[in-house]
Amino acid sequence: MTELDPKDWSPETLAAQALGRECAATGAVVPPVQVATTFARDGDYEPRAGAIYGRDDAPNPRHAEDLLCALEGGAEALLFASGMAACTAPFSVLAQGDRVVVARDLYHGVLAWLAAFAPRRGITVERVAAGDPAALQAAVTAAPTALVWIETPSNPSWHVTDIAAAAAICRAAGARLCVDSTAATPVLTRPLALGAHLVCHSATKYLNGHSDVLAGALVTAETDGFWADLRTQRKLGGAVLGSLEAFLLLRGMRTLHLRVARQCANAMAVADFLAAHPAVEEVRYPGLATHPGHAVAARQMAGGFGGMLSFRTRGGRDAALRVATATRLWQPATSLGGVESLIEHRHTVEGGLTDTPDDLLRLSCGIEAADDLIADLGAALARAGEGG
Repeated sequence: MTELDPKDWSPETLAAQALGRECAATGAVVPPVQVATTFARDGDYEPRAGAIYGRDDAPNPRHAEDLLCALEGGAEALLFASGMAACTAPFSVLAQGDRVVVARDLYHGVLAWLAAFAPRRGITVERVAAGDPAALQAAVTAAPTALVWIETPSNPSWHVTDIAAAAAICRAAGARLCVDSTAATPVLTRPLALGAHLVCHSATKYLNGHSDVLAGALVTAETDGFWADLRTQRKLGGAVLGSLEAFLLLRGMRTLHLRVARQCANAMAVADFLAAHPAVEEVRYPGLATHPGHAVAARQMAGGFGGMLSFRTRGGRDAALRVATATRLWQPATSLGGVESLIEHRHTVEGGLTDTPDDLLRLSCGIEAADDLIADLGAALARAGEGG
């Protein structure tokens, strides 16, 4: 029987085995936490193991970067101290006067950063409808465009953008495409294989999966000059991930495939339940055949449609808030992608920049029993109706 080489391992095996790297010193199957910030040199004054200083060379972040790079099929990965640090890094290295095109339906933190800092950096921002190839085509050909930023499925409306189509448009126009794939994860979608230049993650969410780490990540299809600028920006800006956080992130990625599969199954069951509920006005989930982006999602998401969905309540904002505070199992809290299920009134959190309807509730499905999640939502909808 031919021996299986690690380079031939499936993504599930690579993740579970953390690339098959045991501790060389002890043989421990769990990678150790290396907290050193500086590393000694050898007799020729060369780094003994490639590491010099913790801001750019720490072993734990490197290990986590290597695993994520393998899962995304990229050339190299960079970890950052938060998802926002990763999201804003590509905008930060643009030249004065550059133009960017971003999807209208986008994580509100990115829109807030662009509103605050793009004007003072001379960066022109144009927003287009998410998932509309014609609008994207018109935008990137109207004037030279340095960067296009899309998020799919988009948070919290879960619009779906055809990544391959967007990549073809961007490459023909000489624009760089970055895809925020936080909600899809490399388990479901690999944007680089579909033609994107960069993929971004708020690693706080699904990659870590336990709501105990702030982290962000960028993965590139090629190590070009733009990527070199991103490396320099992280090094000199100092938004690096600590060793303990990188250890916890790596630990989380080892169960990524199991968690995402369960979360997708739970989200599908919850979406079906809500779609048939009389107190629900609308359900937004790419896994539903009625979702306008379902066909595209089915084509570019393998193994599920994600663990996130949103629904609009009958009765408006007050009814939505009553539901959000009436659940017992679903926790009313910000964030997503953890093993616990969360419910959130996004309009309240996003504030003035939001286009999110005030009757919309966002759900992050955890790994609990689907029947329990459905029963709790059903009871909350009933209690909220009684309170109306």
